[in-house]
Order: sequence, then C-alpha cells, then structure tokens
Amino acid sequence: MKGIEIARAYYEKFGRPMLESGFPDLLPLVAAGLCGPGSECFGFDDDTSRDHDFEPGFCLYIPGEDVVDRKRAFQLERAYAALPREFEGLKRSLAAPVGGSRRGVIRTADFFRDRTGSENGELTLEEWMTTPSSSLAEAVNGDIFFDGYGEVTRIRASLARYPKDVMRKKLSGLLLVMAQAGQYNYKRCLAHGEEGAAQLSAIEFSRAAMQTVFLLNGVYMPFYKWAFRAMRALPELSLTAELIEYLITTDNGETTRDEKSGVMESIAADVIDALIDRGLTKASCGDLEKHAYSVNDGISDPVLRNMSIFAGV
Repeated sequence: MKGIEIARAYYEKFGRPMLESGFPDLLPLVAAGLCGPGSECFGFDDDTSRDHDFEPGFCLYIPGEDVVDRKRAFQLERAYAALPREFEGLKRSLAAPVGGSRRGVIRTADFFRDRTGSENGELTLEEWMTTPSSSLAEAVNGDIFFDGYGEVTRIRASLARYPKDVMRKKLSGLLLVMAQAGQYNYKRCLAHGEEGAAQLSAIEFSRAAMQTVFLLNGVYMPFYKWAFRAMRALPELSLTAELIEYLITTDNGETTRDEKSGVMESIAADVIDALIDRGLTKASCGDLEKHAYSVNDGISDPVLRNMSIFAGV
C-alpha cells in the first residue's frame, strides 16, 4: 500500500476508535489526515522511500488553546503515543525526523504558519508572492480523512490556488526568463564558445518552463526532487517533462545544440498555445517576451501590475 493508504487504514483501525472511546468531546473539534512534507503526502512514495522517515501514523490537527486547552492536548498526545507501534510491517520511530514530527497531534495554526506564514490561510499580497510553491504544495497535499471542526478543510480550500493576479505576475516573470534564457542567451553563449554558460541557460529556461507548466495547470510545483514526477502527472503539458529532462541531461556539442534550441522553441510554442487558449495573452507571435508583457498587462491590481515583471520569480 501507498503511505497515504497506510495512514488512513491505521487511523480507521486505531485512531478513530481511540477518539471515539477516549475523547468523544474532542471528536467534533479535530481533523485527521496526512499532509505536509514527505513523498507519501504527494503519493510519490515507493520502496526506496521506506529507508527513512516512513512509518504508520497520521496527523491529528487541533484548534487553538481557546478551544482545546494544553491539558487536553497533552492527554491526546499521550493517547496517540500509546497506539500500536507496528502496522503493515512498518514500525513507528521513536525519534522525530529533521524538522520535527510529521505525525501525531499538531495545532492547526502551527501547521499552516510553518508553511505559509499565516495561521488561518489568509495571505497578504507579499506572502502570496514570496511563499515558495513547494511550501504551498505541502499545505494542500495529502488527504484529510475526517474534519469535525472544518477548520483544516476551510484553510486548505483558501490556499488551493494562487489568486488570479498573483498567478499572472508569476507567470509573466517566468515567461520572460524563458525568453531570455532559451530564446536568446542559449545561442549567444554558444556563439561565444561558452558551453558551460549555455548549459546554465538551458537549465534556467528549464526551471522557468517547469514552473510555468505547473502554473498553467493550477498546481503548485513541489520540492525539486519530486517536480518531474509531479509534472508527468499533470493533465496538460505533461510531456514537457521529457523534453526538459533532455535539455538538462545532454551536452551542447555540435550534434545536439541545434536540436536543443529546437526543443526550447517547441516548448515555447506549446506554452504560447496554452496562454492563448486560456485568454491570458493578446500577443500573436512566437516571442515569449511579448507574451510575458501581455500577461502582465492583464493584471487587475494596478500596484501589482506596475511592479517589476520579475517580482514573482
């Protein structure tokens, strides 16, 4: 079973009965699920994932001390710690992984503050612009098995996607990076005999292209080591992952440089088609720079629109 399935099964077999018998007063106030860091929270876990920080268990999210006081929270922590230490051939660790415990009793406000800077999911414009997409991905990934209080579900819904203007600002900057790195600097670096710089250009183009594809799909790009797996699962432009992998894993010799330049133009064309299909650009050419400024021009908020086009990159 996948980690998320193990967590749900462990909760149903041990967690829910524990809550119903020992904490009926808290049952309407808690949420149970598995979200946050770890490949299992994205559904990306495999046999290799089980070599560290992989164990049976789930998260119990509880509201603030004005609703669940410290004493009752401590009692719940003790009860969770007393649950069976082995399940489906996996053992719960006695030591917390780097960054703190990923299972057990967690204050809802702490969970979301650690990932977004906000305890209730209400982000300022600056927070939306600066919070890493990987952190936002951890705030909304995984699954909630039960939410008696509704708070966790509400906050996750509020964080599910970037606001439209923020998405446009980030997108416009990324499109300009793609234009500069892939459509312009890659060839110029090669013309200067700078193969290393050309590869950096290909990498910059690739990084921006990946982020662009995630934005166009309305999905947060996760931590880099899971980015390709996540990208291959996207409903649109998923094949771009294979092209990007080619760009960053091949050299820039005489036999590959023209082909790589063509691949970048192909990715650019696919992205432009997606922009046009979504009504995000009014430009009608193959130059990503012109599309970048057109996307930026469509931002409603004048303050955000007039910020540097790279403000969201």
